[in-house]
Amino acid sequence: MKPAEHRRFQRVAVSLLGRYMLPSRQEFACQTIDMSPGGVAMLAPVKGQVGDHVIAYVDHIGRVEGDIARVFDGGFAMSINATPRKRDKLADQLTWLANRYALNLPEDRRHDRIEPKNASTHIRLPDGRQYRCKVLDMSLSGAQVQLDVKPALGTPVMIGRLRGRIARHSEGGVAVEFSVIQTPDSLEAAL
Repeated sequence: MKPAEHRRFQRVAVSLLGRYMLPSRQEFACQTIDMSPGGVAMLAPVKGQVGDHVIAYVDHIGRVEGDIARVFDGGFAMSINATPRKRDKLADQLTWLANRYALNLPEDRRHDRIEPKNASTHIRLPDGRQYRCKVLDMSLSGAQVQLDVKPALGTPVMIGRLRGRIARHSEGGVAVEFSVIQTPDSLEAAL
């Protein structure tokens, strides 16, 4: 028998990259597992302690802060302190993020696609494995890559010198969403 669910908000499985800061003011990379307008569970290299105040910056979400509610193997869950207005906005963002692939929603393309001058680069996975790949097209926010392997959706990767995550699979490759929007000048050099 499953224990009764006592959360005020329904959690949505979303894999987003980010950074968080503990009370010691040390910063670490993280990745969300699931999130709601009232809390988030994340994979984190340093857990902190129950009750510690955490400030996190999560891709597509922005700044969230709250207190560690529980720790688990590989990470922690924290509450999110937010105004009702911010909770409503967060609920809308989470709904869109969770459903954009399942419902085949159009991509949130804010930047034009361009072909790179030098298409050859490499992708590095979190465990250190590295693969040669070809950038088919790119924008300031991501790249379509020809690649023989298909890392799981949400997998953090380095493509060239850019941090990102696997956003979707395609025939013959993957789409990588950059963690930070690039400038036209920095994009070509970083790939």
